[in-house]
Amino acid sequence: MKTETNDIAIIKKVTINAPLNLVWYAWTISERVSEWFAPEAVVDAKEGGNYELYFIPGNSTGMNTKGCKITKLNNESELHFTWKAPDQFETLMNNENDLTTVNVSFKSINESSTKVIIKHTGFKDNEDWIEAINWHQMAWSGVLDSLKSALEKGKGNLCCQP
Repeated sequence: MKTETNDIAIIKKVTINAPLNLVWYAWTISERVSEWFAPEAVVDAKEGGNYELYFIPGNSTGMNTKGCKITKLNNESELHFTWKAPDQFETLMNNENDLTTVNVSFKSINESSTKVIIKHTGFKDNEDWIEAINWHQMAWSGVLDSLKSALEKGKGNLCCQP
């Protein structure tokens, strides 16, 4: 039985005391992404380009988003990419034709601060997914905390370490 996706969206917001272009680069340049999100990142900043995070460097079989792609990119405005969950949710969320989507939007508040909004969609409406949804709620809060810390203090806390 195929379960329909529903309206569940994880939405997380943060205001970062850094200019828009630096916040944008933090998401779209591999070396920058690896400072705060995952220790190894392969980001090809164009529509159809890779958005791959490797939470255990060198491990391409587990704890990664290998094969995920950028589905929309508007410079310094929005970045959308497909998403694979960590290994404990692999059978639920990592089916190639059924990936969830992460939409990140960027808005300059003034020349030295930027608002980032993450909207993660595509979750299924059944109880098997509750744990995955709750985990991602927590994880995205941690990711944004790390981004803020990396850009404001020069020290990110890499997400999802085993």
